[in-house]
Amino acid sequence: MIVYHGSIEQVETPEIREANRALDYGNGFYTTTSEEQATLWVRRKLKGTGGKGYVNVYEWDEACASGLDVLHFTEPTEEWLDFVMANRTDMNYHHAHDIVWGPVANDRVYAAFALYEGGLLNKQELIKELKTYVLVDQLLFHTLRSLACLKFKEAKEVCL
Repeated sequence: MIVYHGSIEQVETPEIREANRALDYGNGFYTTTSEEQATLWVRRKLKGTGGKGYVNVYEWDEACASGLDVLHFTEPTEEWLDFVMANRTDMNYHHAHDIVWGPVANDRVYAAFALYEGGLLNKQELIKELKTYVLVDQLLFHTLRSLACLKFKEAKEVCL
């Protein structure tokens, strides 16, 4: 399967990096099956810089991942919501999954999350709302073992 990683640099050798902010699925190397999503991420990072970035393309060997701990959310569920909220609200939260795959909590989703956090939506109402959105996916490669399942193919230049 082909996956994409948007960056301001070419990333031939992915790394597990500690984030300076809370992310949906924790620390690691984020990819998506949507080239469009990766391109949008690069353009957002480049906004106002006039620079260039890259959509890095990888082959993900799913057979390699068969022996790994893969947590896969196919849609927004209570379990997904609890997992994302734990990661986003507690910088000290850690999980042991090698790969986490599921919906991206994008800006529109964050607005709905804010309503939930503010007590204006309950968990079931939030999930019902989120299921009306067209959500792209993200795959977090959380461990060195999981990164071994990625093979760099190319880096496509993105300019503003």
